[in-house]
Amino acid sequence: MAEEIDASQEDGDDYYTFLNIARNATDDEINNAYRRLSRLYHPDKHIDPERKVEAELLFSKTKRAYEVLSDGHMRAIYDNLGTAGLETQGWEVVQRTKTPHEIREEYERLARDQEERRLQQRTNPKSTVTMTVNATDLFSLYDEESPFLDLRDLFGLPHIEISGMSLSQSIEAPLTTKDTAILSGNLASHNGNGNGGINCSVRRITSDRGWGELEVGAGNGLTIATKGFRNFSQGMFGNGSIHTHFTPNGLRIGSVITMANQLDKQTVGYLTWKAGMQSGMNTMIIRDTPSYHLVFSAYIGIPHTYAALSYTHKMPDHDTKVKLTGKAGTFGAILEYGAEKKISQNSSIAASIALGVPTGVHLKIKLHRASQTYSTIFLLCEEILPAPVIYGTLVPLVSWMALQKLIIQPYLRQQKQAELLKQREANRTRLLEKRREALAAVELMRETVRRIVDQEEARKGLVILQASYGQLVVEGKDDLAPPPEVVDVTIPLQCLVKDSKLILQESSKCSLPGFYDPCPGEDKNLRVRYLFHAVTHEVTIADTESLRIPKQSHRLET
Repeated sequence: MAEEIDASQEDGDDYYTFLNIARNATDDEINNAYRRLSRLYHPDKHIDPERKVEAELLFSKTKRAYEVLSDGHMRAIYDNLGTAGLETQGWEVVQRTKTPHEIREEYERLARDQEERRLQQRTNPKSTVTMTVNATDLFSLYDEESPFLDLRDLFGLPHIEISGMSLSQSIEAPLTTKDTAILSGNLASHNGNGNGGINCSVRRITSDRGWGELEVGAGNGLTIATKGFRNFSQGMFGNGSIHTHFTPNGLRIGSVITMANQLDKQTVGYLTWKAGMQSGMNTMIIRDTPSYHLVFSAYIGIPHTYAALSYTHKMPDHDTKVKLTGKAGTFGAILEYGAEKKISQNSSIAASIALGVPTGVHLKIKLHRASQTYSTIFLLCEEILPAPVIYGTLVPLVSWMALQKLIIQPYLRQQKQAELLKQREANRTRLLEKRREALAAVELMRETVRRIVDQEEARKGLVILQASYGQLVVEGKDDLAPPPEVVDVTIPLQCLVKDSKLILQESSKCSLPGFYDPCPGEDKNLRVRYLFHAVTHEVTIADTESLRIPKQSHRLET
């Protein structure tokens, strides 16, 4: 729940922190915090016109925080949904007797209504482009004589040709919250022979446990298919389809049924049965953990029977996956190994080598960008020879290292800097406003702080000597790095001292009166140097840590 609140309060208006109270604060604690800030910011307490205007703004913010947290209904909304829940249009329909759970359901219903109004503006385009390149001439030059002039004879160049190309594209058009229209098409060409097709389907969510779909396609004859999905129980689900294909040779009917069961938290088992156009049975077990992904499958059918095992090792710290796959059956055997690297938030690149009998040696390069996939498959050799295997492994690796060093890393650094500048520019106006508000609060605190300091000095109590908030200087930091962003918060902290004690809650300090966030998105710390019983103390904490002073452990050795 805390994460949801933080996510909805990116503007920094955390009412609990502003009042400096815990999230489980009682009504008395809320009232006491409100009275304390009211004495500081009430407009009637200030004579100067400029100060009076600043006090009115801060008093209004104090009053708003108090109104929300002192009202059980509004506080429940705020605790569950943050400020976004309070500002959502339509909250007037929520009855004051509803529980927090019912409040969340009402909020989600309103969100669904808003989503339905945006449906007509949304699509989900997906595309895949695959190119097959015959590069066997690189490793097996023809020796036979040809009556025609060949450029290889003049320049020693191998003959490389594009032997195949395929393109598929699909878009989804939501019609209502339950109905979606899907339009897809594909084109393929291989060695001069081409084919293609287009499909249109409508999917309807029948319940929260299933959906149904009707698909009509045209290409090599008319096809009509019905599909469905059903969640039977927790961890068990299935889907099925019936395909009807009208061909010049007659009517062909086929069906596919799949059942799945969650074997444990990280393992799912599938059983698929095909009948009609292709007959066979397939079983598959998938295990997915944070460190690896394992897939075992076995297929018995016509015209092929095979078994396959795939293991993917995940290295999240490096945004890298290493994959090894083996497959053997009546068609022969294939061993494939490769790696995938995430190069940006929405992009990844993968390369693999496939060694097969009788398929030969293939090099596969794939670029995945958002919902688009571009693949190139190079046929290096029709037989398994050392040279194509070595070159097919080393060339992509060396090319990737050069590409990363010369293009990708500079590009990502440039993008990161541009994004940082963009964020700073977007936050500049808001940051200046927060800074102005914080400085205004500090000015309104000065007179109160003088009295607090006089009282604490008289009893040798707690006096804040210096307090800094932001990106504090760290030993060993690069001297060429930009200067840290730091705010002097000595006066705001002294204003919070009561009876020689200062207590800060476990939350970001930027919402405290007199504070502001000098470096949004960056790590921040709070450093406090203070006197207690005429002895100097010092402590540094992370932004979201709680603080309770004075403490004996903060004492500086003299």
